[in-house]
Amino acid sequence: MNMRPAAVIFDMDGLIFDSEALYRDAILLAARELGHAFTVDDFMRLVGRPWAMNQITMRERVGPSADLELFRSTWIGHYEIMRDKLVLKAGVTELLNQLDILQLPRAICTSSGHADVQRNLRLHKLTGRFDAIVAAGDYQFGKPAADPFLRAAEVLGVAAADCLALEDSHNGVRAAAAAGMRTVMVPDLLPPTDEIARLCEWIAPDLHDVCARLAEWRTDPGPSLPGRPPWHIDVR
Repeated sequence: MNMRPAAVIFDMDGLIFDSEALYRDAILLAARELGHAFTVDDFMRLVGRPWAMNQITMRERVGPSADLELFRSTWIGHYEIMRDKLVLKAGVTELLNQLDILQLPRAICTSSGHADVQRNLRLHKLTGRFDAIVAAGDYQFGKPAADPFLRAAEVLGVAAADCLALEDSHNGVRAAAAAGMRTVMVPDLLPPTDEIARLCEWIAPDLHDVCARLAEWRTDPGPSLPGRPPWHIDVR
């Protein structure tokens, strides 16, 4: 547990950016506008999953005759208006600086699309801080399947078992653990359950805690690295 990882894999929504709360507010507003009975608990079922899976859940909740694409576009429209309120989660910048010191490669592994990732990174001047971005369309099966994390490890050229995966959602933790990665949950909207805790090396209160632990591992030799990959790997 105290050995240095060879790479760090970040989820995005709810882990790097405080975006899950904005998505929640946006979808509840859209539901009210369109007359759908959609609750916070319904939204919690969507967290950490790709749209293909969430369509099934949403269809079950709003009924077979509802226009899901209209619901989604209205939801996303409200989110875009709210995007300027998007803030970084605590410890993001400090952790990225620590990874620079340790010369550890890092990737974003998300269910969101590439365009959304790039907009968020530009908003907070984080473009260039990640070696690779693995997003929707880069893998066959989304979280909780292992595919997104296995793809991220492949792109970075690092064995999955040598990666530290940081996630805020239950499905993200399940996906990272299924990939064989050392998994840490940094809770956002969802608290850890006993099942999720068993899949994690530890539950971190925030990314400052992850940063502190990595600093403690600095003197460990860790896995040998073939050299960092080039920045901005395009996995599409």
